[in-house]
Order: sequence, then structure tokens, then C-alpha cells
Amino acid sequence: MIGSTNGTRVSITGLGTHVPETVLTNDDLAKLVDTTDEWIRERTGIRERRIAAPGVGLSDLALPAARAALEAAGKTPADIDLVIVATVTPDMVFPSTAALVADKLGTRQAAAYDLSAGCTGFVYAIAQAAGMLAGGLVNCALVVGADTLSRITDYTDRSTCVLFGDGAGAVVMERVAEGGFLGFELGADGSGGPDLYVPAGGSLAPATAETVQERQHFIKMNGREVFKFATRILVQSAETLLERCDRTVEDVDVYVPHQANIRIIDHAVRKLGVPRAKVVVNVERYGNTSSASIPLALADAAAEGRLKQGELVLLTGMGAGLTWGSGLIEWTAESGTT
Repeated sequence: MIGSTNGTRVSITGLGTHVPETVLTNDDLAKLVDTTDEWIRERTGIRERRIAAPGVGLSDLALPAARAALEAAGKTPADIDLVIVATVTPDMVFPSTAALVADKLGTRQAAAYDLSAGCTGFVYAIAQAAGMLAGGLVNCALVVGADTLSRITDYTDRSTCVLFGDGAGAVVMERVAEGGFLGFELGADGSGGPDLYVPAGGSLAPATAETVQERQHFIKMNGREVFKFATRILVQSAETLLERCDRTVEDVDVYVPHQANIRIIDHAVRKLGVPRAKVVVNVERYGNTSSASIPLALADAAAEGRLKQGELVLLTGMGAGLTWGSGLIEWTAESGTT
């Protein structure tokens, strides 16, 4: 699915992030499973990841990120009329984490819902918000990409526990006079669902003593198939969107891929032909934070002074579903970060 805002300019006007204080290093993981710091860094590029403390829910991570985004945009909670939280680890099945975040912010008149699209969730969510803003349904949207993957990670499974971490990123989106999103490209292939999933806990396999004993409430991944999918689709989605927007790779000033694994990122960079200096990478510090990945990387780029007015920024994600999505934005002067 390819779409644009049909001439209405919509952009990110505020950006905020939050990560837990607890750091889980590769050496810490080596005490839990048969691995080493060298083995993890060589295969994933990850040195450490953040882990939410016991009793901390997703809304607890999302809230400070949301407040920071509002501050950066110069907005109050009363200005927000749409809240979307992209996540696969909500506080609970219902109510939505978005409704809880809206309430804690004091945004009580806004529409609020969660969106589940795996690690592509943030791109899906900003595309939905952009469409609602362009259509005049809302005037100011808050989009949060956040996950507490540590809650569904099996720390006896070496193939997955080295990859995932917790974090949150949030953006405020509004109609603007200049710049903004040029388009989005989204898609899904459910036939790949069994390659990256949590088997139990839904209506198909409700929680039982047996599902808990069999560790069916943790992430299961076919690493080889997910790698093949990711390396293909990151490139395909980006190229499709650039062509649709009448842009080329050479036009891209900043490339922000999903921070899944350094090998996947490196492959996409080589195939697309993006100069390394244009690529944002922070997977070594946070690991794969799912829906928080792209906003955390955007915040790093902003902090480094890499997001300037008029610069073309390419965002591309992929994840469970299997899903994928890209967004192309001309960065605006209004965009702020705290």
C-alpha cells in the first residue's frame, strides 16, 4: 500500500524519548546463557540494552516520552485530539495503553487506541496519524512507539534474549506550512507470521498451566527466515517509496532504518547505496526495541544536529506479521526534540 497526504503538509513538530535506567550488558547475558560479548557483538552489533524494572508497565515508559514530545512541540495535553500507541506489549489486553497514557497526560477528549504491527508499528502509526491530519479529522496527534520486550523474552533462549530491549519514543504531528511527509509505503505478509511470534496468550491459545510450563508466552523466532525477509523488504520498501515520491537514494540526507541487527542494517545500506555517513545507528546501545526503535534513532540524529530544515529523511521498518513500512519526510523547522 502506497499513499501520500494528497498535498496537505503534515509533519513531526515534537519528538521525545524515554528509556529505563537499568542496563543489561552482553557480559550480564553471558551469566544467563552460553554466550559471550564478542559473539553477540559480532552477530548483532549490540553491546547493551535497557530493561524496565519490575512493576513498570508500558504506559510508565510511554508517558515521559509523550510529555517530552509535547514540550518540544510547545503543546499542552488539551491540544491533542488523537493518541496512538504502537506496541506489542501493552499494559494489558484492555483498556488500551493509549487510553491510559491519554488519561495520565490529562488528554481526556482525544481519540485513543493501540496499534499492533510488530516492529513496524511506529511507521504504521505515523502513517495513520498523517492521514487523519490530512483529512481534517484531527488537528494535533500524539504518536508513541514503545515496547517492553523484556516481558516476553525468554532469558534461557540464546537466539532471542541477546536481541531485545525496552524503550519509548513519541512524536507530535500537525499540519504545517512547509515540508512534512511526502508519502508512505506499508505492507504485510501473514504467511510469515509463524517465523516471529508469541504462541500463547491470545484467543487461539489462552494461558494455561501447560502454556506457561512450555514457555509459550515468549518470543519465538526463525532467525534465518526473518533475516532473509528483513534484508529483502527493507530495500524493496525504501526503493518503492522513493520511486513513488519521485526521489532517488541520492536525494536522501538521513536514513533511519529499524534497529534490529547491525547485519540487517549493513545489508540494506549496501543494497540501497546509502553512504554510511547518512545512516543513523544506535542498536549497540539499545538493541531491538521494536516500535521504539525508529523514534529513538530519530532522537539521536536530532541530538547530533543531523536533522535540519529541508533535509530528506527516510524511515524504514519491518517486523512481526510479517510487516513492513517506510515513510519519507522533509524535515521542518518546527520539528523539536527534548
